[in-house]
Amino acid sequence: MKVIVVGPGAFGIKHLDGIKNIDGVEVVALVGRTLEKTQKVADEYGIPQVFTSLNDALKIDADAVILCTPTQQHAAQSIQCMEAGKHVQVEIPLADSWENSLKVVEVQKRTGLTCMVGHTRRFNPSHQWVNNKITADEFSIQQMDVQTYFFRRKNINAKGEARSWTDHLLWHHAAHTVDLFAYQAGAKVVKANAIQGPIHPELGIALDMSIQLLAENGAICTLSLSFNNDGPLGTFFRYIGDTGTYIARYDDLVDGKENPIDVSNVDVSMNGIELQDREFFTAIKDGREPNSSVDQVLDCYRVLHDLEQQLNNQ
Repeated sequence: MKVIVVGPGAFGIKHLDGIKNIDGVEVVALVGRTLEKTQKVADEYGIPQVFTSLNDALKIDADAVILCTPTQQHAAQSIQCMEAGKHVQVEIPLADSWENSLKVVEVQKRTGLTCMVGHTRRFNPSHQWVNNKITADEFSIQQMDVQTYFFRRKNINAKGEARSWTDHLLWHHAAHTVDLFAYQAGAKVVKANAIQGPIHPELGIALDMSIQLLAENGAICTLSLSFNNDGPLGTFFRYIGDTGTYIARYDDLVDGKENPIDVSNVDVSMNGIELQDREFFTAIKDGREPNSSVDQVLDCYRVLHDLEQQLNNQ
């Protein structure tokens, strides 16, 4: 299977590292904003072609595209790839508006191509372990308490480099938890509330946010997000259920008393991005809908839209 990766930044490299471990998949082109940086990454990974134009890259012989580009480009580029006859996996979030999310779904249904969104938490072994217990009726969520913390008062990426775009707590980082909560609870979000802190004068976004969610089955979620936190970076999930408590920190899992839980045998890898990519390629090969398809995650973006309206009216 021939794949084009778009975006040689921090997340594009995570995908390239994951794909190295997957048999039968070849990255045939890398697309980036600047030729020099793109060529350097391509040379490191043995990628034969580089482009600074997605339109030009889509003309080559390839089956699929993985988009690791700025949030504001996700919807339009997903549509562009499908219109060019390519299956597409777009990194989270699908879009930065409800209207654009619906446009992507419409094109996916019209073309019948695979369109998957990078909701990585569905694939992390720690969260898979919890999901397996839920599926086996051994655990039911009563509450999720989630903290998403970064120190990003300046516009830098995960590699400490200057960003060419502005990240967003709601449309990017909250999307992970809104989707995961509904997925793990097995129920639609029926009520959502949000408040946010002051708008940063340079970045134009709030650096602090608090969100409450209620699922149709009564489960609740409390999500705290901050770009002001000077401490451990990332998202930490506490699952409070009827038969126990579990805390997931990326691919690590402990119980409520901090006793480690072995998740090494949950899947073929401990790398959530690699597992996400494996699902994408396998779904294309098998001609089936992937986990985290655009259709499956769409309701998350409805919730984000509703929350945005609340925040705009504050």
